[in-house]
Amino acid sequence: MHNNKSATFTAALAFWVGATAQAGYPVSTFPNPAAAPACHDEWRQQQDARLKAADAYLASQQVAYRWFADFPFGLNSGVPFLVLKLLPELAPEQWGGKDNFLEAMGLFRDGRNPGYPIALGVGWTGLAREDAQGAVDYASFTCGGCHIGRVRLEDGNYRYLDGGVNTQFNLAQYRVRVVKTLDKVTAGATGPEDKVRRATAAFVAALDRVHAADPHYFYKNYSFAGRRFDAAYEQKQIELFKRDAPAIVGKFMTIAGLELAAYQDLLAKNYRGFEGPMVQGFGGMADATGISTSFAYAVRKAQGQPVNPDLELPPSPGLTDFMVVWEQGKRRAHWNADHSQLVDGGGQWNGNIPIPIYRNLAAELTIGLGADTDVRVGAFAEDLLAGLPAPVYPFAVDLALAQKGKALFQDNCAECHKPHNGKVYALGTDLGRARVVSEAIAASARTSFTTLCPTSKEVVLPPEGTQVKPCAKFDGVSLEDKQYLAMLDPKTQEGYNALPLGGVWAQAPYLHNGSVPTLYHLLVPSARPKAFVKSRLDYDQKLGGFAWDAEQPGEGYRFDTGAFPALSNQGHDKDIVDGNKTYRLDWSQDKAGAMALIEYLKTL
Repeated sequence: MHNNKSATFTAALAFWVGATAQAGYPVSTFPNPAAAPACHDEWRQQQDARLKAADAYLASQQVAYRWFADFPFGLNSGVPFLVLKLLPELAPEQWGGKDNFLEAMGLFRDGRNPGYPIALGVGWTGLAREDAQGAVDYASFTCGGCHIGRVRLEDGNYRYLDGGVNTQFNLAQYRVRVVKTLDKVTAGATGPEDKVRRATAAFVAALDRVHAADPHYFYKNYSFAGRRFDAAYEQKQIELFKRDAPAIVGKFMTIAGLELAAYQDLLAKNYRGFEGPMVQGFGGMADATGISTSFAYAVRKAQGQPVNPDLELPPSPGLTDFMVVWEQGKRRAHWNADHSQLVDGGGQWNGNIPIPIYRNLAAELTIGLGADTDVRVGAFAEDLLAGLPAPVYPFAVDLALAQKGKALFQDNCAECHKPHNGKVYALGTDLGRARVVSEAIAASARTSFTTLCPTSKEVVLPPEGTQVKPCAKFDGVSLEDKQYLAMLDPKTQEGYNALPLGGVWAQAPYLHNGSVPTLYHLLVPSARPKAFVKSRLDYDQKLGGFAWDAEQPGEGYRFDTGAFPALSNQGHDKDIVDGNKTYRLDWSQDKAGAMALIEYLKTL
């Protein structure tokens, strides 16, 4: 029976990958190949080769990719899936269109996965649960919510950026709108019990209404890997939900309130005077350390336990862009000679989590699921991301100019931006994000990581049922008694990594806080705008970044780098002298050189 299930699962994934190659990866972005210059022909051949290599890699990592894109972080908790899909019925003014109500916080439908009943970046526990109908489905965010992005091509279609950044995803907006929806349906309540009664009645009434009109309202008759989320599955989920609706809704309301209260506690400590914009949120950005630590803080506070924000919350603001996560193998640390330390690599912006499985668990714990976090998601992500190719630049490149830029890159940039460079640099950027982890938070994180995934932890990975211990070893060396490596000493990490630059064209805007819109503005700091537009999907092919000019029409939001110190666009703007060698960072006096560099960076 197990082998039959595995074959069905693999066949479904193979079909999906084939559809992906057709729907998501157009062979050419040159509208008229016959009219393209010779260098464009050569670049198009390079594009085609890299697209085929990316398709082949995804085909070899089908299962891991689906867990990365669609499977929830939680094993048995999160947001009740039926409740989540009823939110636009109860407060349509808070949510987007009914086809994709999560568009209101920047989550989009994946055209490569037709029929998926909700936006990319949200999964439900029925996808991963051993007994499909054994419990109520809970939804939570997935890796893909933050780390699958898009760029709009010249013909209006999208290229998906797997392992990239969803520059529109706004977690703060989700939490705010959930609470506003609950406030609406409980208006006039006389106390906590009355609030739960009113909310439960509202959800059940909406459920009955939509399900009577459409027996596939919640799951859209979706099928995956032998599992059918059909009318019978939906009916069973409704029965399970109604059986314990007050308890389910009450727990959901409590967690939603705590999540927003936790965020407000963080803002009161580290974003004083800037609380309004932070509550609105910033697409493609988050204070991830603050979100994860503040939830536990808020729970203890609500329980009446003594709390100390100076010790338990981050010591500084840490608002940053989401990171790209492709080519993680190039950031992989190595053991020193006696296997006591990890060197020459690391993860996160400042390299402070060098072991990939713990890095992935840190990202999952941002959602606040704690002990219920599904370690399998992190294990699959480690496999997928180690060799996930960076996306190829989808527009035309002047290869002759790029060749000139390559020489400049080798002379000025390559030494720092080489693979496995574990050094952290302080180059005048705001150091808040590098200082968000205090010694107390680091100690707590080590305990959380190693409790959630001790060296003895064994999980079973589908579809073959492979038994693995994802936290037992790193590169063949036992992690027993090496808890100190789960998160490095914060005093050693006061700066930022110089990351390898594969796919750097798609990493815009630049610096850790996304305060510089294009490669040109990074290289020519005198031209950096104080304010620009973030979260657009069109691309500025000349300057090397997503469309940013507020004078041009398009989606996105205004980002003012002078509005709060953590948003500063200063840094990486002065030449570095090392002995007799000068590394040029400021190209203001050689704009032609800057343009050649940009052309080369497009090819990485």
